Amino acid sequence: MRPAVFLDRDGTINEQMGYINHASRFLMLPGAVAAIKKLNNDNIPVVVVTNQSGLARGYFPETVLEEVHLKMERELAEGGAHVDGIYICPHHPEAKEEKFRQKCQCRKPKNGLFLQAAEDLQIDLSRSYVVGDRWSDLRAAASCMAKGILVLTGYGRGDYEYIGPTQEVQPHYVAQDLQDAVDWILKDLGHGK
Repeated sequence: MRPAVFLDRDGTINEQMGYINHASRFLMLPGAVAAIKKLNNDNIPVVVVTNQSGLARGYFPETVLEEVHLKMERELAEGGAHVDGIYICPHHPEAKEEKFRQKCQCRKPKNGLFLQAAEDLQIDLSRSYVVGDRWSDLRAAASCMAKGILVLTGYGRGDYEYIGPTQEVQPHYVAQDLQDAVDWILKDLGHGK
C-alpha cells in the first residue's frame, strides 16, 4: 500500500471565501495546480477531502458542488494535473434536509472519508499526509496516524496564531502555501531535491 496526500479544498487549493455557493466563486490559489502536478509526477495519489456543510444548510444545491468540482478538475487538467479522488462530507447537525442532518463519521476532524479513500485507493494512512488550513484537518490527520501539515493560506494563519497554541495536536510542518507543503512532503518521502 502506498502513501497519499490528502488535501482540504477551501483555503488550501482555492481561496477561502466562506461558502462557495456558485462556481464563479471558486478561485484557484496561486501555485496550487503546479503543486498538485509535482505530486502527480511522483505518482503520489492526491485526494481532496472536504466538509461542505453549506450543502446541508441549504446555501446551495448539490449541482453547484458538482459544478465547482468540475471547474477545479478542468483547471487542474489545463495545468497538466489531476486529483485521484474527491471525498465530501455533506452533513451537519443543523441541516435543512433530513438526509444531511446526521451525526456522521465523515465530517472532519472525524476520519470516515480518509478511511473510505484508503480502502478505495489502497492507501496506507500511516504513511500519508493531510494538508489543510484548519485545526480540524490536523486532528483528522492525527486520528489516521498521518502527518498533518498546516498551510497559512485560508484560515491557516489565524488558526496558527489563535487556536494552535492551545491545541494538543500540532502540525508536523507549517507551510506558507500548498507549494511549500508539497516540497516538504516530497523531501520527507525522499523524493525531493
